[in-house]
Amino acid sequence: MKDSIQLVVGLGNPGAQYENTRHNAGFDYIDALARKYGGSWKFESKYGAEICSVLINANKIWLIKPMSFMNRSGQAVGAFSNFYKIPVENILVAHDELDIEPGTARFKQGGGHGGHNGLRDIIAALANNRNFYRLRLGIGHPGHAKEVADFVLSKAPVDDRISLERAYDCAIEQTELAFAGNWSKAMNNLHSFKPE
Repeated sequence: MKDSIQLVVGLGNPGAQYENTRHNAGFDYIDALARKYGGSWKFESKYGAEICSVLINANKIWLIKPMSFMNRSGQAVGAFSNFYKIPVENILVAHDELDIEPGTARFKQGGGHGGHNGLRDIIAALANNRNFYRLRLGIGHPGHAKEVADFVLSKAPVDDRISLERAYDCAIEQTELAFAGNWSKAMNNLHSFKPE
């Protein structure tokens, strides 16, 4: 089926010091997705990633979390998608997004990296093919570019965390539609969700 997802990538940084930081929104989302569908993570050294598979709509979906730190996320994505012959259009990458408010999630296909180092590395690893899907998880913006590095690597306040978790839940509710190829309806449903 055209654009049915075979691989979901969650972006983040490994290690306890990065848990619950804004930059780890992709990890948090994919962990929630794995929990819902009964996935069990296993580290695969040849990809440098934690990997599991789940059944959604009776289809096998691979979930991966690159463990090589954000700036080198493409190594795992490129190697895994190449080995399993997964087309770029069948990949969804979940990542933190500065340009939308906390608790807001958006599906998108294609586009640039927008300064996100994880996306930049994935695009490079996929031979500059940008046509993968993204789940953009809003974390808000600190207001000044020079504050971004500290902002994304810090933990969000409790209210923002609650909003983010609601956005993860809402996004997961739409995955069955999206992964079955009904992107238009899934996007409309997700984009109409407003954080409380």
